[in-house]
Amino acid sequence: MQTTPHILVIGGHDPSGGAGIQADIETGAALGCRVFSLVTCLTSQNTQNVYAVSPQSVDALADQFDRLINDIQIDAIKVGLLGDLAIAQWLALRLADLKRPVTLDPVLRAGGGESLSNQALIDHLKTDWLPWLTSLTPNRAEARALSACNDMSEAGKALVNEGTQHVLITGADEADDDMVHNTLFTREQHQPYEWPRLPHTYHGSGCTLATALTCELAKTGDILAAAQQAQAFVWGTLSRGEQVSDGQHLPNRRLS
Repeated sequence: MQTTPHILVIGGHDPSGGAGIQADIETGAALGCRVFSLVTCLTSQNTQNVYAVSPQSVDALADQFDRLINDIQIDAIKVGLLGDLAIAQWLALRLADLKRPVTLDPVLRAGGGESLSNQALIDHLKTDWLPWLTSLTPNRAEARALSACNDMSEAGKALVNEGTQHVLITGADEADDDMVHNTLFTREQHQPYEWPRLPHTYHGSGCTLATALTCELAKTGDILAAAQQAQAFVWGTLSRGEQVSDGQHLPNRRLS
């Protein structure tokens, strides 16, 4: 009998290992899940920025997806960098039909500032992803882009009203004091969180959070407990973060 949650992660490959598929696999393993992966695109990036994105063909990704899904029972899915609109359109149809819990980390811009989306992709996420998503984990800039609301309270409510069950908006990208302010929005409530602001910038924190939330939800189905535990895990990985170059620090996802 299967007891270990089976998590499927779908996203881009980051050669630095700070973000992307490697971050997802490390996070899932640390949290006691078995992780399966599909790579939407290869990237040229390091700890400084993303410089190029090379998406897979939809046909190749579809073949990989079908062979995996037809073979393995998947409990929950995390989606990160989509790569391009064609992949996003195909994936939305397949995941909505699959009827598994899906968490989307809407990677719209790299930590170094490089855009990883365009207006067509943002519009597609609004119309074809938000109505059925289980969870969404945008930072403040991403929440504004997806909701067209400047106020974060209004943004969270607007995103939930579109259909997404849980929206966890993170505030580290715009933190201006000693605390980072995150907020979880559901259809019933909103729950604020405060975390001590760490002294560096980090590459891969968003990937780590979305995957941790996916794992914790797969274990219990309790969004309040999952959000708390996922944030605590991420804060720990960042507090132990390592600088391997003169770029951003990389999360340390090892638990010992």
